[in-house]
Amino acid sequence: MLTFSKPTIEDKAWVDECFRYVNSFNCEYTFGNLFVWSTAYRTEITGFEGFMMCRWGKAPDYKYSLPIGKGNFKKAVEEIIADAKSFGIKPVMYGVTENYKKLLDEYFPNKFDYIYDEGDFDYIYSVEKMASLSGKKYHGKRNHITNFKKNHPDWSFEIIDSSNINECIELHSNWINTHEDDADYSFEFEAVLTAFENYEKLGFVGGILKVGGKAIAYTMGERHSDELFVTHFEKAPPEIQGAYPIINQEFTKNCLMDYQYVNREEDLGIEGLRKAKQSYNPEILLKKGAAVYNG
Repeated sequence: MLTFSKPTIEDKAWVDECFRYVNSFNCEYTFGNLFVWSTAYRTEITGFEGFMMCRWGKAPDYKYSLPIGKGNFKKAVEEIIADAKSFGIKPVMYGVTENYKKLLDEYFPNKFDYIYDEGDFDYIYSVEKMASLSGKKYHGKRNHITNFKKNHPDWSFEIIDSSNINECIELHSNWINTHEDDADYSFEFEAVLTAFENYEKLGFVGGILKVGGKAIAYTMGERHSDELFVTHFEKAPPEIQGAYPIINQEFTKNCLMDYQYVNREEDLGIEGLRKAKQSYNPEILLKKGAAVYNG
């Protein structure tokens, strides 16, 4: 019987050890992502014989992650199936990429159906291309940045640390206040606050864009692997031309050049977000789905 509990910062070491063996570039498979969104998604985790397993939701309507780690993958999946069945629900595992689909089909032939939603696919970019923005495809981005620098000659970029975290929190709060739509930003803001409260312990890395010494944009995320960085949060004023492109480029140039790729997460089916992510010409559109057990 698996025993799940809400992740704490003390879980980071053993979860990171399991994630060393992840066979995918999923944005979900970082400890920071699990931890900061744990309240919003009712996230619980457990360890099982070298694997980390994650469960979301409220009993009995639980959803699961794949088991991530090193050991007997088939046995670990069977434990997830048993846990779901103990609540009388159909076992469903999310974040299934092609590599893991092959594993599931190898160990459980014809036992899983797969459901895909394009809004859940991850946008993964070349760090080198995001830093240089060279070539015709990025002509528009370069123009936006040029105009920003022309209109704001007193701009500056800083790496986030304990001295300027409060500026980021104030910036995010002001961003929410200027968005008078019906969206509920409280869960995201709670996740952001959790991230900043545990910034150093989580190993997060971020940057701030300032104009006249005042913070107007910020971005932050964390290491996924030696090859990949995941950007979790980014906020900038859309009314300031070039603010998003320049915070993106400066952060990449100053903080990400040791990586080959950066995962900028899903578009959630939001048309404007999809258009923005596609405009950067992703190197990989990572197809992820849900594996539904039918055995």
